[in-house]
Amino acid sequence: MKEFWNKVVNFFENETFRKIVLFFAILLIGIIVIKVLMATIRKILSGTKMEKIAQQFLCTILKFVMWLALILILLSTMGFNITGLLTAFSAVILAVGMALQNAIANVANGIIIISSHMFKKGDYIIVNGVEGNITDINFMFTTLITLDNRKVTMPNTSIINNNVTNLGAYPKRRVDFTFSVAYESDVELVKKVVTDVMKSDGRVYLDPAPFCRLKTLNSSSIDFFSNCWCDNADYWDVYYYVVENVYNEFKRHNISVPFNQIEMRERKDDVKMPVLGSGLPARVEKERKEEHHEHGLMDAFSVTLHHSKKNKDEKKKPDVKAKPEKKKAEPKQTKKK
Repeated sequence: MKEFWNKVVNFFENETFRKIVLFFAILLIGIIVIKVLMATIRKILSGTKMEKIAQQFLCTILKFVMWLALILILLSTMGFNITGLLTAFSAVILAVGMALQNAIANVANGIIIISSHMFKKGDYIIVNGVEGNITDINFMFTTLITLDNRKVTMPNTSIINNNVTNLGAYPKRRVDFTFSVAYESDVELVKKVVTDVMKSDGRVYLDPAPFCRLKTLNSSSIDFFSNCWCDNADYWDVYYYVVENVYNEFKRHNISVPFNQIEMRERKDDVKMPVLGSGLPARVEKERKEEHHEHGLMDAFSVTLHHSKKNKDEKKKPDVKAKPEKKKAEPKQTKKK
């Protein structure tokens, strides 16, 4: 009996047993602490104005950090060298970060978009020539549905690096128009017709009142600028209503919409063009001397060959001037009979 008791005491006094007990104790306490902290953090974040997707992302990051710290503590308890593990883990994180730098940039820009409330789901935006309603925002991409029902997925980096026009940021929106009429039109009549059409639509706000004024004197027309305010959702309905009815009212009031005009005149005067001289002069050939020009190796070779051939021909020719001198010898004496 005494021997058995001594074995039990030795077992509990053994360092390995104590490490095992400490390992499971730290693991149990760490799990409880992580769950309590995460529940507290979620409750705090739910009371803020932060977007739900941002709350989920932040909770995921915090949970990962807590579990990583617990694992490192447990490994240290078992006797592992934490310094070497941290060095290896840092190298892995650096390699993964270099490989996924574009994805990490999109995630960072997604956090900026969501936290800054640049736009929200359902807003109508224009980004880099693409426009449509936002249907989804996450930490990697923003998805738009265009007016012709096309789905456009844009990386968050391209949105951050370009100007974003959010047409759905406010409940009211201004509708702008430009109407061109002929120069002989009555300005006051045109203004009255346009404003009456805008006021006839119940979706148009009367405060601020619809506006119409003469803006530009063009070469073929005079242009009127007008606008009115309506709810954001009624923008296109109001726009098409005003354009169609203004066109009909212009015809009803004999207000013409001009085409491009070009003014042409016939010249009836006698055009006389001054002329100098009686014509082209006769060609006078220029006297040129043979010169050596550096036109490359072949030109230099051809010029040298031409001159050598010319010198040989001159040597072979007989001296033409010498022959007449020989013929001018003393005259023959005639024999006397």
